[in-house]
Amino acid sequence: SKNVWATSSITCGKARERAVWPCSSDAMNPRRRRLLFGGLAASGVTLTALLAQRSPALFNACHALLPPATAAHELVRSAWAGVDAKRFLDCHVHLVGTGDSGSGIEVHPRMESLFHPLQYAQRLFYLNAGCVHDAPGRIDDSYVERLQNLVDGLPPGARLLLFAFDRFHDVDGRAAPDRSSFYTPNAYARSVADRHPQAFAWAASIHPYRVDCVEELAAAVRAGARAVKWLPPAMGIDPSSPLCDRFYAALASHDVPLISHAGEERAVDGGDLQAFGNPLLLRRPLDHGVRVVVAHCASIGSAVDLDRGANGPQATCFDLFARLMGEARYDKLLFADISALTLRNRSAEIVRTVIERSEWHPRLLNGSDYPLPGIVPLISPAEFAERGMLPQSAVPVLETIRQHNPLLFDFVLKRHLSAGAQRFAASVFETRAFFERNSA
Repeated sequence: SKNVWATSSITCGKARERAVWPCSSDAMNPRRRRLLFGGLAASGVTLTALLAQRSPALFNACHALLPPATAAHELVRSAWAGVDAKRFLDCHVHLVGTGDSGSGIEVHPRMESLFHPLQYAQRLFYLNAGCVHDAPGRIDDSYVERLQNLVDGLPPGARLLLFAFDRFHDVDGRAAPDRSSFYTPNAYARSVADRHPQAFAWAASIHPYRVDCVEELAAAVRAGARAVKWLPPAMGIDPSSPLCDRFYAALASHDVPLISHAGEERAVDGGDLQAFGNPLLLRRPLDHGVRVVVAHCASIGSAVDLDRGANGPQATCFDLFARLMGEARYDKLLFADISALTLRNRSAEIVRTVIERSEWHPRLLNGSDYPLPGIVPLISPAEFAERGMLPQSAVPVLETIRQHNPLLFDFVLKRHLSAGAQRFAASVFETRAFFERNSA
């Protein structure tokens, strides 16, 4: 597999010079993925050959420091105007790797096998987006070092919330590694944050069916976890199940927010459990008094309108999410992050709606969903400009920023998106206090 990667004599870590690792997009919709890889197979073009082309339209160049003119550009300076960097906490950052550092990270074998081309490509895509290479023993460490470099490119005080990621578990609380796409231990997320407290905080990931879930949560809170992260379709979690109740009681007691994916899951294999992404299933933790952050504003897919019965009609997940946001009893409990909203598989009209709903802004939290902003085909500033939501003059500047710092790219893009005269409020990007309210 090493031949798949471009060879670079340096890691992306502390090096302050150009480094290149090729990749492409897997988080586009399944039909696009099939067309891309099916067409390549039919034409005899290998994935290795595609990667070797290093097209800037597909691959992140993984440059280090921004050019001085870009760093000082008015687009960047105005993006930070009104935002206190010391209150900035990107609340949706994935901590991934291969386990080559002894971190305990696990990656399902199908993601490393050419017999599963989509999963294999997905692994390559994410590694390029994180600007790591296939040198033995360096992927885990290089990923963290690259994150540090990116934080160095933000104003002093800005931090990232790194996610652990629990395994799939069955209804008896038994881990099922064969159904887990990947696993990032709580202990590893904690250790990375502890080593670099000026750059990172961490969120635990605890499956609520585990026998020890309540004890694990207490230990995570004592160790400084700021939230709990779930991806229900990929982890096998039904948020409306009574099996979760004791965990919800513990979350509410500790005042630890739950960040839960809602909507269809396309970046990680959700198999036949997409129904677990129904936003209405999150009523149960809300009714237990848990602060719930709906990841991505449930901005993709459809689900059964359970308010009209178990066999109710289909509705868009975003409409179901909007219904929850409109219920007064959840005003102080229901929040959402705006990660992934700018991806091309999301409707621009949903982005426009979220911007226009200014009454939601005090309940919105900024997150990047890193490393996804580093996958070049996934986000198109030019398309937002064509829709009148972004100045045309911003497009080349943003494209330059992305090849150096995808986190800054994500932030500057969102700060300049508009729906008429409306933009995201500065408070959306000052999320740190929300995650500092929990108590031991």
